[in-house]
Amino acid sequence: MLLEESDPQDEDVDIDFHFEETSNIDVPKLLIDQVLGQEHAVEVVKKAASQRRHIMMIGTPGTGKSLLAKAMAELLPKEELKDILVYPNMEDLNNPKIREVPAGKGREIVMAHKMEARKKAQARNMLMMLFVVGIIIYSYFVGQLLWGIIAGIMILMLTRQFLPKEEMMIPKLAVSNYDKEHAPYIDSTGAHAGALLGDVRHDPFQSGGLETPAHDRVEAGDIHKGHKGVLFIDEINTLRLESQQSLLTALQEKEYPITGQSERSSGALVKTEPVPCDFIMISAGNLDAVQKMHPALRSRIKGYGYEIYMRESMEDTAENRKKLVRFVAQEVVRDGHIPHFNEGAVKEIIREARRRAGRKGHLTLKLRDLGGLVRVAGDIARSEDAPLTKTEHVLAAKRIARSIEQQLADRYLEQKQDYSSFLRSGAAVGRVNGLAVMGGDSGIVLPIVSEVTPSMSGGEGRIIATGRLKAIAKEAVLNVSAVIKNMTGADIATHDVHIQFVGTYEGVEGDSASVSIATAVISALEKIPIDQSVAMTGSLSVRGDVLPVGGVTYKIEAAAQAGIKKVIIPKANEADVLIEKRYRDKIQIIPVSSIAEVLEHSLVGPKKNSIVEKLKNITKLSFDVPDVAQAASVQARNCLGYGN
Repeated sequence: MLLEESDPQDEDVDIDFHFEETSNIDVPKLLIDQVLGQEHAVEVVKKAASQRRHIMMIGTPGTGKSLLAKAMAELLPKEELKDILVYPNMEDLNNPKIREVPAGKGREIVMAHKMEARKKAQARNMLMMLFVVGIIIYSYFVGQLLWGIIAGIMILMLTRQFLPKEEMMIPKLAVSNYDKEHAPYIDSTGAHAGALLGDVRHDPFQSGGLETPAHDRVEAGDIHKGHKGVLFIDEINTLRLESQQSLLTALQEKEYPITGQSERSSGALVKTEPVPCDFIMISAGNLDAVQKMHPALRSRIKGYGYEIYMRESMEDTAENRKKLVRFVAQEVVRDGHIPHFNEGAVKEIIREARRRAGRKGHLTLKLRDLGGLVRVAGDIARSEDAPLTKTEHVLAAKRIARSIEQQLADRYLEQKQDYSSFLRSGAAVGRVNGLAVMGGDSGIVLPIVSEVTPSMSGGEGRIIATGRLKAIAKEAVLNVSAVIKNMTGADIATHDVHIQFVGTYEGVEGDSASVSIATAVISALEKIPIDQSVAMTGSLSVRGDVLPVGGVTYKIEAAAQAGIKKVIIPKANEADVLIEKRYRDKIQIIPVSSIAEVLEHSLVGPKKNSIVEKLKNITKLSFDVPDVAQAASVQARNCLGYGN
């Protein structure tokens, strides 16, 4: 089956209204109104802001977690903001005092103390100068002028050294919210303990009257700077457990003293009174953050807040396409250096959003990556001095703004073609062109070879798979062995089945190579050749049903780029195919529902019909093939690993 004019990607993008350029699109002023496709998260953030609840957001990077955190800071009342001052403690210099005052008041207090200290210093200096001048005049009249000058200099030096300095009594403004329009938003992603919890600077001059006062060396941490605001921590699980425990204490007590974080620093002896830190914490991360973060910290968030799983796509409706138009306008305004987009360019961005969703009837919500495409297209238009970004600029951006994984996949295909790692014509027994994805958005051809040999042990045979297989891929191999035993009727109990994933240096994960493995093994068992101009992908149930997988668009494009003529995909993924126009005339797409159909389109030779008929009689579907569901599995893949 060829995808032709009836293909959804050929249809014009309908946005229900016409515009000349994105400068005519109104961009909301509040960040919360700029969030796209995360209606549930927006509702939770609004509730959490009004009730001052903590939030944990889990989801794929680029889906709007940090934007929601910034938006929450805008929703908090500005009237509650406070300044925090650190005062010297004359009874115990290593235990500075803390004072909380309304926002902006701290700056006034510090300025007033500085003015008073300056006046006192001027008066003291004037008095000492009069005293020294008097000594010099007296020594002149008694004939001891030299000794008088020396005495005056000594008095000035001693008084400067030992008399208390007025500057030592000036409080330090540790946290200032002077002239801020919104509650503070502090991003503490990757912060070390001192930056997060506060620290005391080391003082190289610790004696002789040259030392810096203890209170002046106190530095507020992000938890204190976020007082009455939002503290955002992405990849929360990367914080050390000690820091997470201290963060939990700060959440519970809403105050946390500042002390030196290094035991070898002079600041280790300094510990302030408890410093207010009544912040709202928004923690974020991928799925692995849930398992690796401190259980007590997560329990605190669950008990006194909300947990949100971010959506990766939204339905492809006219209303949501309008939102993407506004998204492009927002990105242009936010960047400030690229020209606005015309209607054609925006429609091309929407087509790319469909393609990147990888799911029929959906638009991607990985808007950070999509925003990168907007900026690259704008840069190209600006380099040409174009007044508007047009469709051709977006198409050019798609060619040059490729991810690392896409560039690696291209080089991988070039290298494999140079060394003939996979075949594109002819037929071979036990050899099949599988397909996989790299990094979630790049396809590669994955050659799989199978061989059946007598059992080395002389007893029960084994399934031996090589190619750095990971957990899910190993389970897929075992499932395939069950299919072969039940369906072919071949006696493999006394044989070893060898399965090799060729050139998988980064490892293989996922189960979408199941169909490819089964085809290769059946071919090796029955000695029936496989058409090498065919590539395939799909998950296989133990009953022989071909189930949907992720990344079919990228896999098909990789096959077309490699020179392969036909691709077999699960029928449930048929509507997910949104390949680019340059590949459509190069490849034939064959949707299938069972292993029998796979073999019918991939095997060649006189023995083909008998095995196909046999499998057709065995594999009778008694249930509907489920729709593709891939959100969780895509996240589990390694960034540069091979995901099937």
